[in-house]
Formats: sequence, structure tokens, C-alpha cells
Amino acid sequence: MGNSCDWCESSHVVLTKQSVYWELPEGTRAIEITDTPSIYCHDCHMIYQNDEMVKNIEDQLFLIDREKLTAVVPYKDFMQMERILKRNYFDF
Repeated sequence: MGNSCDWCESSHVVLTKQSVYWELPEGTRAIEITDTPSIYCHDCHMIYQNDEMVKNIEDQLFLIDREKLTAVVPYKDFMQMERILKRNYFDF
């Protein structure tokens, strides 16, 4: 995490855990990932995930069997799901 908000550049940011909603790569549905590490800015009230976190979630969605995903999944369980691919071959 940087020392300032990516949106307003305030230094009043804290780490938090939030629910995020993510569309599956094939666009068939969205899932809720609870307790996702997030950043909260006390000044602009933006809640967001940094670029690294976004990439981790998107990569994991390509690497797992998405048929096994439930509508709501905790972040920790999501990231520990068995991977059927070794790497995201769609990341150029």
C-alpha cells in the first residue's frame, strides 16, 4: 500500500477488508468476494484495491475451475482454491 490515496492523494488511508463484486471472465455472472484486502481513504471516502490486488484476483479467476465458485466466497478461500492452470496465459 502506498502512503497516499490513489484518488485524492490524501495521507489519511488505512487498510481494511471489504466485499468486492467481480464479473467472471466469461461474463456469465458476478461473484462477491468477502473480506478482500482494501484501502479506505478517510478524506474522499473511496474504498479500493490496489493494482497488485486487482491483478491477483483476475489471475486467480483464470487459474481456477470457475464452475466450483459459489455466489459468495471469502477472499482467503478464493485465493486458496485449487488451480487448474499454472499461470494466466491470457496475461500478455
